[in-house]
Amino acid sequence: MDLETIRTFIMTRGIDFGTKVVAAIVLWIIGRWAINLVAGVLRKVLSRNERVDATLAHYLSSILAAVLNLLLVLAILQVFGVQTTSFAALLAGLGLAIGTAWGGLLAHFAAGVFMQVLRPFKVGDFVSAGGVIGTVKELGIFGTTIISPDNVVNIVGNNKIFSDTITNYSATPVRRVELTAKIANGVDPVDAAARLREAIAKIPNVVTEPAPDVEVLSFTPEGPLLCVRPYTSNDNYWQVYFDTNRTIIETFKAAGYPTPETPSLIRRAGT
Repeated sequence: MDLETIRTFIMTRGIDFGTKVVAAIVLWIIGRWAINLVAGVLRKVLSRNERVDATLAHYLSSILAAVLNLLLVLAILQVFGVQTTSFAALLAGLGLAIGTAWGGLLAHFAAGVFMQVLRPFKVGDFVSAGGVIGTVKELGIFGTTIISPDNVVNIVGNNKIFSDTITNYSATPVRRVELTAKIANGVDPVDAAARLREAIAKIPNVVTEPAPDVEVLSFTPEGPLLCVRPYTSNDNYWQVYFDTNRTIIETFKAAGYPTPETPSLIRRAGT
């Protein structure tokens, strides 16, 4: 190929190709600006809705931006004369295959959207969901992050949570602490219950309404079993839980109650 042939090619085809390159660059710059503008507006509109989580708003705007970017690339290819009909059909088939393979992820996504709308819990609530108990840290697109009481991060699929029972311990202002206290045979259970009610009422963060429940729960060979149930807010649950256990020990010790004998000791003493 001599210089004359090269010059002829540039004069005949180069100007046309250069024009297409410039048009493609301009289309890309304007298209990207418009896409960012539209995605930003959508994100702001969704963020203003208190019922739409910020994560969901960002994700939906990202999906819109991805679709618009794909359309922009197809438009640029069209500028260069590339036939995009077969290319679009290929993308559609690929999307169907990916959608089928990722059916589980789509189910988690749909469940996440429903949870965003129905709001069975929110970030910061103490829940039992998907077989995990803990505090909700994040309600994501495909999974929910729950921090268990032992400070372990658990990521549970949204579909597993939404299709199972959800227990929200933070939905009401107060929560009941469930404990028991065993007294020895011969100890007056009415007196023991009265002492515990008075002592538990003095524990910090135990609410007065509803009042703590201290009643005879059942009878065992070692002695009566009392249920001890103070009420407190979810934030103070563990503090009241441990303080109540300590109060039971201190109250029975101050009253001089004997320690309940185990069945093995009872049988040994009777032989």
